Amino acid sequence: MTVVVNPFVGQGFTLAEMTEAIQLLPAPKGRIGELGLFRPEPIAQRNVILESVEGELRLLPAVTPGAPATVAGRDSRKLRSFVVPHIPHDDVLLPEEVQGIRAFGKQEADPVAQVLTRKLARMRAKHAQTLEYMRAKALSGVLKDGAGNTLYDWHAEFGIDKASVDFKLGDASGDVMKAAIQVARHIEDHLSGETMSGIYALVSPEFFDRLIAHKSVKEAYAFYAATNPLRDDVRRGFRFGPIVFEEYAGAATLANGQTDRFIAQGEGIAFPLGTSNTFATYFAPANLLETVNTLGEELYARQVPRADGRGIDILTESNPLPIVKRPALTVRLFSSN
Repeated sequence: MTVVVNPFVGQGFTLAEMTEAIQLLPAPKGRIGELGLFRPEPIAQRNVILESVEGELRLLPAVTPGAPATVAGRDSRKLRSFVVPHIPHDDVLLPEEVQGIRAFGKQEADPVAQVLTRKLARMRAKHAQTLEYMRAKALSGVLKDGAGNTLYDWHAEFGIDKASVDFKLGDASGDVMKAAIQVARHIEDHLSGETMSGIYALVSPEFFDRLIAHKSVKEAYAFYAATNPLRDDVRRGFRFGPIVFEEYAGAATLANGQTDRFIAQGEGIAFPLGTSNTFATYFAPANLLETVNTLGEELYARQVPRADGRGIDILTESNPLPIVKRPALTVRLFSSN
């Protein structure tokens, strides 16, 4: 027989049990999450300190045995500290939500655990969508929170100009392949010792439609789509030249009720895949005494009984910092005509 802990009696679930439970729940994973682009990095502090080395990577020459070795030069180093955003989200479990409610298709009353699980699932979905939104914005160069507020401009923080390539999709005689190669060369020129397995681009529906309608792309797209016309949705990955283009129509409702698209209308963002140290999501520990000096989890959950015994507050929080350590490896795609 399954033992169900009644949160209205005694202490109920512990922080560890609730945190494990909410992380095990299935959550809608956004496209950026599916790509595995932002590697999770747990940290034990509320700040992330990154070292910027303003030197260049040079190859080592061969010398005869016994000859003096090359000496490493002193690079100009800078330390930057970034505060990890704190994102709490709370709900409450009331007695009337459990009393007399029957489980679907069953005669017995709905267990408290099922009501609690449904609430946790909704809360986890909100945190997952917020993280996807933050990662998409960070990928485009500007980290924003769930209210649309700008937290960090990664290009400004690292003192580099944001790269953009104009595909001129309104010009029938334009050379789209040349623009794609320009993007690839920019990324390759700025790897600076980093590795990659390919170049990917998430683009808005408007950009994708204009891309495949361009005279220089039509034939290649028609041939690509004809390989499996009834099985594959080519919008999920169309290779043209050195870049795989994917239509990404994600959008989120912000805390103020307004809607913000993950990728700006008519634009796209190109970036390398398979990098080792370019994208990361740092997770800081919860704002609780019992998590001090522990490695951060992606998501925390706990319950706090109300003093009057009329409910249980369900408290969740996430402390993520999606960061692009090498903003020069991302390129904005647009069309001026």
